[in-house]
Amino acid sequence: MMKQLIYLDYAATTPIDARVAAKMQLFLTADHLFGNAASQHGYGQVAHQAIETARAQVAELIHADPREIIWTSGATEANNLAIKGAARLYQCRGKHIVTVKTEHKSVLDVCQHLEKDGYEVTYLQPTATGRLDLAEFAAVLREDTILVSVMQVNNETGVIQDIAAIANITAARGILLHVDAAQSAGKHPIDVRHIPIDLLSLSAHKVYGPKGIGALFLRRKPRVRVEPLLHGGGHEQGMRSGTLPTHQIVGMGEAFSLAQVGLADEIVQIQALRQHFLARVPMCQLNTDLANSVPHILNVRFDGMLADAVLARLPVAAATASACQGKGTEGSYVLRAMGLNPEQVKSSVRFSFGRGCSLADIELVTSAIVSLFSY
Repeated sequence: MMKQLIYLDYAATTPIDARVAAKMQLFLTADHLFGNAASQHGYGQVAHQAIETARAQVAELIHADPREIIWTSGATEANNLAIKGAARLYQCRGKHIVTVKTEHKSVLDVCQHLEKDGYEVTYLQPTATGRLDLAEFAAVLREDTILVSVMQVNNETGVIQDIAAIANITAARGILLHVDAAQSAGKHPIDVRHIPIDLLSLSAHKVYGPKGIGALFLRRKPRVRVEPLLHGGGHEQGMRSGTLPTHQIVGMGEAFSLAQVGLADEIVQIQALRQHFLARVPMCQLNTDLANSVPHILNVRFDGMLADAVLARLPVAAATASACQGKGTEGSYVLRAMGLNPEQVKSSVRFSFGRGCSLADIELVTSAIVSLFSY
């Protein structure tokens, strides 16, 4: 059944690149390099060196110092560690947090959890395009604001926030800035040398790496730390204890290295796929702001039709909302926050493109859409 479906859900997850899988295999079995990186003998030292090489590869993609990379189990844990860890460590400065209603659930749910502990959270409404109004953002910042959390690329619409402008505002006020960059890596340039981001979350499985591994960037100058969520062993500079999964870390490093090398060419390739898709289906309405978005994620609606009914009749694997949102009756909360009415939300589909897509795939999907609307 799956072989009959054209996969256009790369924002949910990507297949592991064959080159990444081959690198990971070397660190799995007794025939190869399976040692615990914390061990002092030769097996451990080989694993340790492989992990440090991967740390440098991940750091290089965002132009960070390798010492600023902390391994986590994924972007969800990285978001939790960044927000909970910073909020608790710096609560002596204040307990006000600012975020956006269109953030990932692993940010919004953490903020709601902190509200139960006495923190106050301001949830900003985006504009109709999904971007922040910078004047409104600056106006809500207070003396007791300690943390702002804003994703760089939205996982449902692909919209790119002006992180540089946001970071300049927070830096001038001495407020920590956390950026969820799970959907940015491999899709949009990230440079922490020139943008004063304090904490930044990354995921491997959105970049043709393995599931179950991610990272948190923590700026060294000026020094940023977080209160750990996990205790026991003091791994990762005391901020994330636990035996490091060498094979997954090596996979993330290789995936990020490949993403850096191919970033510019891949953006051009995916842009062409999106343009071809849109040219073939003029009956759809755009929810994605094409002028301020990555080409990899396209959110459209088919007014007058339920998105689930559309997808059920197409040979495609796509989505009506983020996979992490789960199944619900109200549809995408991201689109609702952007001002779409319930009927528009329920008629919306997210198509996301990746390395495995071809023009032939786009032809097949769009031909099926055209046929569907020809009845």
